[in-house]
Amino acid sequence: MPAPHGGVLQDLIARDASIREQLLKEAAGAAQTWSLTARQICDLELILNGGFSPLSGFLNQGDYDSVVKNSRLQNGLVWTMPITLDVDAKFAKQIKRDDRVVLLQDGEIPVAILTVGDIYKPDKAVEAKEVFRGDPEHPAVKYLNEIAGEYYVGGELQAIQLPIHYDYPGLRKTPAQLRLEFESKQWDRIVAFQTRNPMHRAHRELTVRAAREHNAKVLIHPVVGLTKPGDIDHHTRVRVYQEIIKRYPNGMAQLSLLPLAMRMGGDREAVWHAIIRKNYGATHFIVGRDHAGPGKNSQGVDFYGPYDAQELVESYKNELDIEVVPFRMVTYLPDEDRYAPIDQIDLSTTKTLNISGTELRRRLRDGGDIPDWFSYPEVVRILRESNPPRPKQGFAIVLEKGLAHNSQLAIALLSTFLQFGGGRHYKVLEHQNDSKVLELVPDFIRGGTGLIIPGEYIGSTKVVNSFQVGVSGDAAIKLEDKNESVLHIVQKVVLFLEDNGFYQF
Repeated sequence: MPAPHGGVLQDLIARDASIREQLLKEAAGAAQTWSLTARQICDLELILNGGFSPLSGFLNQGDYDSVVKNSRLQNGLVWTMPITLDVDAKFAKQIKRDDRVVLLQDGEIPVAILTVGDIYKPDKAVEAKEVFRGDPEHPAVKYLNEIAGEYYVGGELQAIQLPIHYDYPGLRKTPAQLRLEFESKQWDRIVAFQTRNPMHRAHRELTVRAAREHNAKVLIHPVVGLTKPGDIDHHTRVRVYQEIIKRYPNGMAQLSLLPLAMRMGGDREAVWHAIIRKNYGATHFIVGRDHAGPGKNSQGVDFYGPYDAQELVESYKNELDIEVVPFRMVTYLPDEDRYAPIDQIDLSTTKTLNISGTELRRRLRDGGDIPDWFSYPEVVRILRESNPPRPKQGFAIVLEKGLAHNSQLAIALLSTFLQFGGGRHYKVLEHQNDSKVLELVPDFIRGGTGLIIPGEYIGSTKVVNSFQVGVSGDAAIKLEDKNESVLHIVQKVVLFLEDNGFYQF
């Protein structure tokens, strides 16, 4: 088993266990507190549990500058991703060097105390260019420019406790716990598989092949922190992983969840992922094609090349002390009822089958067939539960303010929808632009409800399956004028919903 990155596992929870009560008392009377964001909680957890070894705090300016420009800490150790505590200008002005700041989960649970080192204003344009290649559409660059605080605070941490998770506690193993389990089971060669997507038969096949080729066990180590916007939620994915793990020979594979906030940083992120897996005890790491890449920008240009990640991780191989296993795409051979690496197949003479991610999403959306050769029935059932076809999905029909028959139109639509049935609940959602009411709209839609909302509300056009009725440019269902008759509007709405698959008559 490899040594942790830097030689020592920085398990701050174990290190500070003897002074935990003292830290709790200090936290109770603290003058300065900071409520962590979702991404900061992920980063903090991996600092506290040693997943980010050798880090024992958030980067001070010297290390930050060195990581951004050179992919190394100031001591020369390879580290490719800036781990920073971003704050707003107001908070930055309230603190000074050597202050003690209590870091809170959900604004109330003290998880660590930060001794302030540096307070600095980063050049975000440089960070965007050097770390993420600068495309303003890159998710991490958008985060930097639109969400991240103006200042960074560096400093050492003392651990009070790990962030609390109420889901899958038995699957959230720390590096120390996994290393101990590997030792107890005498696993000395472990190939780690990173994923932020559901797994299917091809993924099972490629991980088994990697294990066979390297005489290793398999660690399925999916990300359950922040991933790419639009990714399938981690609860659905974990249910899938729990089914997939049953398909390996007994004693060959283990599932453990990684609370990582991905940056979708391509090649640099792949190196970071390799370091993290080494800290968790893996000896081998599968690096995929376009590993941790966010795909293409709006112009259809790839943010990263398909093999950039594999090449960069390989270039650090001697320093990382973890063996890179390049992802080998496998394809299904229907005539032989087996999977095989695509680079070992003569595609001119051999019939192959595959289903892309886009095609899978289409079949889920339309209720299309997902064959057994592609995935397991239990996995498909889970995915269909979380991704029902259009006729089972909820929707919101938003009536523009100022329509002549707004209230009557809502009643007419409700009565019309009720006669169609379709297994949905239907509701007219009256509101006075109450944000607490309107923030429930996406939840109603996800739950399969058909909503009619009299009076437009800000942001409605950005809600999935939300369609505005009116004369404005934002209207999905266009009216000739605001005085159009109720019956005409009802028919337009019904036909629009049929055209978009919500009804099948």
